[in-house]
Amino acid sequence: MTGAEHIWTIVVGGGSGQRFGTLKQYEPLGDSRVIDHARTVAEVASHGVVVVVPAADAEREHAVAGGATRSDSVRAGLAAVPADATIICVHDAARPFATPALFRSVIAAVEAGADGAIPGIAVTDTIKVVADGVVMSTPERSSLVAVQTPQAFRAAILRRAHDDAAASTDDAALVERLGGHVVVVAGDPRNRKITHPNDLEWARRQLVADPTGPTS
Repeated sequence: MTGAEHIWTIVVGGGSGQRFGTLKQYEPLGDSRVIDHARTVAEVASHGVVVVVPAADAEREHAVAGGATRSDSVRAGLAAVPADATIICVHDAARPFATPALFRSVIAAVEAGADGAIPGIAVTDTIKVVADGVVMSTPERSSLVAVQTPQAFRAAILRRAHDDAAASTDDAALVERLGGHVVVVAGDPRNRKITHPNDLEWARRQLVADPTGPTS
């Protein structure tokens, strides 16, 4: 973190856990929970952190009440971020293995002039665009990346991107719609999102192999 920037992170954990079967953000992972790992790395990388959880849990978690969609939850987090924040990161609570180095990478790209910066991993499978079960096109694989969080943005453009209450699973997409300049930095294969129970099993095995977790 540089003295010229005031960096805040929104940790988004407002999901209902429909795909996982339970509220995955509260699942135990080592001595903490999934959401606690995400919060801890955000606290290391930022001047301040806003955590967003389902509305029913907000008081218990000392957090902000989320909304019906991910974008609603991000907007609730944005409302709690101080107005003098210059860079805002958005990080999924379900990614417990993001590192401070990954945060530094996206933040540095915004400091260098980008409106937004996102971590990306090269796609190894061939991807098809399909409509009603019919293949419409096959994008060139070399132009595709799988996107992760944390994503970092100039605060003003992220707030503007959310002004019209649009919905998206990806904040960078909202910034792109405004014509914002979003760059990709190298992602981390270990920064896996906990989506299904086997992802949590994988994460627990990772902690057994490396009990210190992401620290650098």
